Amino acid sequence: MGHLITVATCSLNQWALDFVGNLERILESIRIAKERGARLRVGPELEITGYGCFDHFLEGDTYLHSWEVMAKILTSDDARDILLDIGMPVAHKNIKYNCRVILYNGKILLIRPKLYLANSNNYREMRYFIPWPARLVEEYYLPRMIKNITGQTTVPIGDAVISTYDTCIGVELCEELFTPNSPHISMSLDGVEIISNSSGSHHELRKLYRRVDLIKGATFKNGGIYLYANQQGCDGDRLYYDGCALIALNGRIIAQGSQFSLKDVEVVTATIDIEDVRSHRCAISRGMQAFQTVAYKRFQADMALSQPEIDKRTNIRPTEAIQEFYHTPEQEIALGPACWLWDYLRRSKTSGYFLPLSGGIDSCSTAIIVYSMCKLVTDAAQEGDDKVIRDARRIVGESEDSDYVPSDPRELCKRLFHTCYMGTVNSSKETRDRAKRLADVIGSYHIDLDMDDIVNSVCRLFTFITKRKPTFRSHGGTNVENLALQNIQARLRMVLAYLFAQLMPWVRNRPGGLLVLGSANADECLRGYFTKYDCSSADINPIGAISKIDLRQFITYAKNEYQIDILDEFLNATPTAELEPITGDYVQADEADMGMTYEELSIFGRLRKIEKCGPFSMFSKLVHRWGDILRPTEVATKIKRFFIYYSINRHKMTTLTPAYHAESYSPDDNRFDLRPFLYNSAWEWQFERIDTLVKELEENK
Repeated sequence: MGHLITVATCSLNQWALDFVGNLERILESIRIAKERGARLRVGPELEITGYGCFDHFLEGDTYLHSWEVMAKILTSDDARDILLDIGMPVAHKNIKYNCRVILYNGKILLIRPKLYLANSNNYREMRYFIPWPARLVEEYYLPRMIKNITGQTTVPIGDAVISTYDTCIGVELCEELFTPNSPHISMSLDGVEIISNSSGSHHELRKLYRRVDLIKGATFKNGGIYLYANQQGCDGDRLYYDGCALIALNGRIIAQGSQFSLKDVEVVTATIDIEDVRSHRCAISRGMQAFQTVAYKRFQADMALSQPEIDKRTNIRPTEAIQEFYHTPEQEIALGPACWLWDYLRRSKTSGYFLPLSGGIDSCSTAIIVYSMCKLVTDAAQEGDDKVIRDARRIVGESEDSDYVPSDPRELCKRLFHTCYMGTVNSSKETRDRAKRLADVIGSYHIDLDMDDIVNSVCRLFTFITKRKPTFRSHGGTNVENLALQNIQARLRMVLAYLFAQLMPWVRNRPGGLLVLGSANADECLRGYFTKYDCSSADINPIGAISKIDLRQFITYAKNEYQIDILDEFLNATPTAELEPITGDYVQADEADMGMTYEELSIFGRLRKIEKCGPFSMFSKLVHRWGDILRPTEVATKIKRFFIYYSINRHKMTTLTPAYHAESYSPDDNRFDLRPFLYNSAWEWQFERIDTLVKELEENK
């Protein structure tokens, strides 16, 4: 007997350097795991500090406070009689490592450093940490405060595994799962039956299935139990960690947590018959490879995960396999940025959001995401989530002892979401009406204003100083005049947005200030089709890494999901900046202004970033992909136009508003997409190579 074991993994909404809050959430997850009968609890990567500390990982204080938190865990009654896998940074011989600390009943059994560090795209772990060599094990001298608690002077640190009386447990850390020769392969061949993976993995559209497939694959050929823990929420920057704690057995998912949630702590448990792992590993070919595998050093935990009394209770059954759940991309857009906005709002201690609402689909998308946030908050409040209720009361200005509980997303929107249509003589009645009616439907506190007096005052000042009066192109002006007159309208909107964001709570007799939301999408940022320091300049932007194509599909979804019929009008409207005069034969349109479609921009963006194409290789791919509809000269013209405008406008990315990271071809210059911002926009060598190939292809045709 003694075959059944209950194990727990979790998603925690940790916050960088919030040692008090992080400790509370860790202990709560341990309590929940024990209440459910688990004897092993696995937490997210770097859960004591929060994953996103960045250069704070270079500071000695971060390591000191991490050990102080570990001391609290070691002495906590909650941490007794359960094997714990806790994440924290550890300095060993003056070198900093990203580690897991395995402890049981007030003793540290093993410190396991990360072997393969995440160091691409959004991740810069090698800026702070050093990778640990595979199979190396050394002695780590504990800080005196820990020695006084555990009675240990040294503990093992390195690439080793933990044995209990009834099984063997190994650790795999986040990126290690994604490497070609993952540690779980050799650990499984060496008899490790349970593998934990503690991650700080962020949300990206259409990404979850890759993570799930890797986890299933990790135990499909080799058999075993795989516990995946992940951070959840915004811990202080552009990323949203999307939770979805998982437990897999022999290549099948048996438990799955939520991907998007306002809960700060979510624990996932499963009861497993450990004999199922052993029977799965009976293939002779596997045994031949296992026999040749170099053994890991094992350290003993004086405990068993199985509990014989459970085997005697016939009402307890092993957890059955489930069909894993995936959100559609439209649902991901509705939920991920909404959760990120809620975390940002409650943790920034501000009173709400302010959005310039133009009547176009981009600002409409931002508004709907805020409405989705309010719906998530009211749903959680109605389910009795005390933390959400307390945060909501503080944000809307209610006292702590108030009996206010959000129950209607429109009512909550009215309290914390402010929208403003900033019209000029170039604005249309249609966009003004759309903005107002959308605000009415979602319940935002809406302002409708005209700003022509301000624009005219600035233009008069320029004319007074220079004795020159700029005019629009449609009135006979040059392109330089035309662009300058458009930009001054756009930039004044940014100034007004911050003025109203600061003072509207005061106007409404409420404390605090508002965060300004931006609405530039990924494709327009990539092309540089926006005014630097216009309404794209804001505090944060929930759609800055989402393509126009995906936003349109999201609005189609939201129309039905939230029953907002007016969204049809946004979908059918021609995208326009409305910065030039409308005449009998000219109405400004975005795609005409850009010289390319949003669909083409999305293709260019993916080829440039994901497939790492320069101008020549992009042409080499698209001349075949588009060969049935475009001649080589036409393909070349489109690619040249894209790279010219991309390089001319790249400087705008250096001041881009921090945006929710959602797309793998995001042009974010902060750390995801590092490029020069002063280019030779002629691309002479590259374009000449394209021209040579075009000539050859055209002659062959």
